[in-house]
Amino acid sequence: MSRPGLRRFDAYIFDLDGTIYLDDELIPGADETVAELRAGGARVAFVTNHPLHPATHYAERLTRLGIPADPAEIVTSVDALVRYLGHAHPGRTLLPIAEDEVRRRLTAEGYALTHDPRAADVVVVSFDRTFDYAKLLAGYRAVRERGAPIVATNPDPFCPTRDGGLPDCAAMLAALEACTGARAEAIVGKPSPHMVAAVLERLAVAPEATAVIGDRPATDVAMGQSIGATGILVLSGATSTAEAEAGDVRPDHTLASIRDLIP
Repeated sequence: MSRPGLRRFDAYIFDLDGTIYLDDELIPGADETVAELRAGGARVAFVTNHPLHPATHYAERLTRLGIPADPAEIVTSVDALVRYLGHAHPGRTLLPIAEDEVRRRLTAEGYALTHDPRAADVVVVSFDRTFDYAKLLAGYRAVRERGAPIVATNPDPFCPTRDGGLPDCAAMLAALEACTGARAEAIVGKPSPHMVAAVLERLAVAPEATAVIGDRPATDVAMGQSIGATGILVLSGATSTAEAEAGDVRPDHTLASIRDLIP
């Protein structure tokens, strides 16, 4: 593992799935590591491309697993989605290919939602375990017949679990892009600048004094490096040693797990 030169940072941005926990089991040493970093004065935030739960869910889950967390420390791809839509498509009517939590959040933020492609201004695509042909057809017609742009929550092809993972947002997005010939206007989760902006709004720390830690080079590590932060890959989740060595993104450090983060 690559550890030479690993130092302390003023702030740490942690991915959740595959970095802090897998399914409902804490990665060994994650609780002690986060506690030690906080005790040393570092600021901590947790980010996830997973859009199916609100920040309160993740804060409660972390706390239950032994890492006390406040909802204000959690940034999800839905936070980045809301931020992006507020800048690019305020007040527009949305056709969501998404589950209930995404729909609930968008409604709470004041957006009108529709199933009717003729009324849709924007098609929002997310990780959706209820994805079916009817949703694909509605999205297809909104894009092809009305010219609605596509905005997606995250680029992940699958969500890591101990039993092999679940198809994630990229699978639903690929289906819509394949049949329409269109491409998403924005994919707002990691590693996009929209996600980075949503996180940095929570942390009053310079990027160069920040480390981003996650289990995917193309999302977690790339997001950190894109803002001038240190990108640290952990091999406890979606990426194997062979995949890390063969990838295009080169982490600043590669660790077996979060417990190796303390210098």
